[in-house]
Amino acid sequence: MTTFFNCTPHDIVFNDGTVFPKSGTVARVAAFFTEIENSVCDQAFGLVHDLPAPTEGMFFIVSAVVLTAAKLQGRTDCVAPATGHSAVVRNEAGHIVSVPCFVR
Repeated sequence: MTTFFNCTPHDIVFNDGTVFPKSGTVARVAAFFTEIENSVCDQAFGLVHDLPAPTEGMFFIVSAVVLTAAKLQGRTDCVAPATGHSAVVRNEAGHIVSVPCFVR
């Protein structure tokens, strides 16, 4: 059985009503920027912080930017809400209410 541990600062809700409550642990990634030239700079990611150690049968729910950095660091146990999926549900203000699944 797969278990999900939410390392985002928000509860994550699936379209079917399943809720993945925030855990209080928030994984973050350091970001570094080059000098700004012509209103543009480059960004690079550093280490991911506060991501629990890999645990058998567990996926860690993280933000898309943390997922990208974690994958570059060899982690295969992270997922992010599929906020770009066509089945995302939004409210009248355009804010995401629920997602259909996770991406890895």
